[in-house]
Amino acid sequence: MPRILTPLGEAWSLAAPYWRSEERWRARALLAAVIGLNLALVGMSVLLSYWNREFFNALEARDAAAFSALLFAWRPTESGPMPGFVWIAALYILAAVYALYLRQALQIRWRRWITETLLAEWLAERAYYRLALTDAGADNPDQRLAEDAKLFVDSTLSLGLGLLRSVVTLLSFLFVLWALSGPATVLGVEIPGYMVWVALLYAALGTWLAHLIGRPLTRLNFQQQRVEADFRYALVRFRDSAEGIALHRGEAEERAGLSARFRALMENWWKLMTATKRLTFYTAGYTQVAVVFPFVVAAPGFFAGRIPLGGLTQTAQAFGEVQGALSWIVDNYAGIAEWRATVARLAGFRAALAAARAADPGPVVVPGAEEALRARGLTLTRPDGRLLLSEGALDLAPGERVLVTGPSGAGKSTLFRALAGIWPFGAGRVETPAGGGAMFLPQRPYLPLGALRRVLAYPAAPEAFAEAELREALAAVGLAELAPLLDAEEPWAQRLSGGEQQRLALARALLHRPRWLFLDEASASLDAAQHARLHALLAERLPGSAILAIAHRAPPEGFFTRSLRLEGGRLG
Repeated sequence: MPRILTPLGEAWSLAAPYWRSEERWRARALLAAVIGLNLALVGMSVLLSYWNREFFNALEARDAAAFSALLFAWRPTESGPMPGFVWIAALYILAAVYALYLRQALQIRWRRWITETLLAEWLAERAYYRLALTDAGADNPDQRLAEDAKLFVDSTLSLGLGLLRSVVTLLSFLFVLWALSGPATVLGVEIPGYMVWVALLYAALGTWLAHLIGRPLTRLNFQQQRVEADFRYALVRFRDSAEGIALHRGEAEERAGLSARFRALMENWWKLMTATKRLTFYTAGYTQVAVVFPFVVAAPGFFAGRIPLGGLTQTAQAFGEVQGALSWIVDNYAGIAEWRATVARLAGFRAALAAARAADPGPVVVPGAEEALRARGLTLTRPDGRLLLSEGALDLAPGERVLVTGPSGAGKSTLFRALAGIWPFGAGRVETPAGGGAMFLPQRPYLPLGALRRVLAYPAAPEAFAEAELREALAAVGLAELAPLLDAEEPWAQRLSGGEQQRLALARALLHRPRWLFLDEASASLDAAQHARLHALLAERLPGSAILAIAHRAPPEGFFTRSLRLEGGRLG
């Protein structure tokens, strides 16, 4: 039982917040409408079973008037006035169309809500960054946010409404089948409503066998979703790193890597195919036997003259509806297995996010009361626990320019991240200057998707700066040729060289005019002349800004007021 309740509990923890959210009334109204239309479809199926009986009885009696009335008008019967098929069919089509339309409306609204909720949890307290550093059981977050969220909503509604319809169908046709089947004597014992008991036994045995055969599908679906996401990620990474691969002439190695990931995908797919084939062999046979089984069971009564042709067809239809409702698990086993895998991936993702947000935040960054940046007791480690800095201290006064040097791997970039408040491994306290206004420029600038003006203004909105300001900033850093392309939307991270990207990032600093500017090898891709010119530009345009820079290259003479060295876990 716990193995069943676990995915149900996880699914409830994912679904329940939506039905209690600010959208709960609209969502509940849509769900109620969809349920009502599905119940109407079940009711019309019951009505059609009685119509079917009267129709075949009219055929058996060769009654042309009754035949026409049952098709196009209505006819009084023992069960009451029976509308013609065209009216029943018209209402059925209308209900079916709107049941699907409103369900899709609910799907997209729920998917929007759950996607935004997961995005908020992923971004909150930089959980995304910690997960990227540790890979704490949440592979391919892009897949979980996009594909898994979609599959969860679609499958939950589809399976949930299907189960509800099966239950209502079972209750509706159970009484019809009980009344039609009558008693049967088995080994001297009279069994009332024997067709109902036959349907129950048939479905129970079928469900048990389906579970035995289809058990591996949940694990295989979970793995398939993972290897599909791994392969897509590798392709995206290849596209984003096209220049580096081309320069290294690494096509053969990349192809080998991509082929290996695709082989893993294929191997799991073959296992999934084999398991699905076994289950399909069984379910197809189970369904085909169910077509003739009720006729075989009810035929003795028909041949004995106790049941007319219409009664036989209604009995067979009622049996099929009861057996189909009871066989919901058999018919949907593959879908249930995929749903369980999706629930497990989403629940695991949320658990990883919660753990990331609840983990030790590392060095604490708090607003200070003074016009200076101060760090005390700063201890930094790698994710694997290796010490980079022990009990370090740092002061940065307004307008001061400090250079931090040290050997590669000593932890300079980690210090940069700790001062930005994003490094989660370590301890200590960083007091940011009163009034804020800090900007951090890493060695590899981030260029968001969109028009060049958005890339240049980031993280502010594009309209935060006048076009003249944007053009002047580009010209100042030697990128005037890009000014006519401010509204062009291109993959700028691929189009621009490393040096151009770094100059674009420095143009951002000129636009935002931060009071505190932190540079991590922010001009490493520039030649010596550009390096010197841009430092002179910073001194000219940001005369009152404090600057802390990490660099290996010798700085321009007189630019920095002092320097610090990080080596062997000590800063001084």
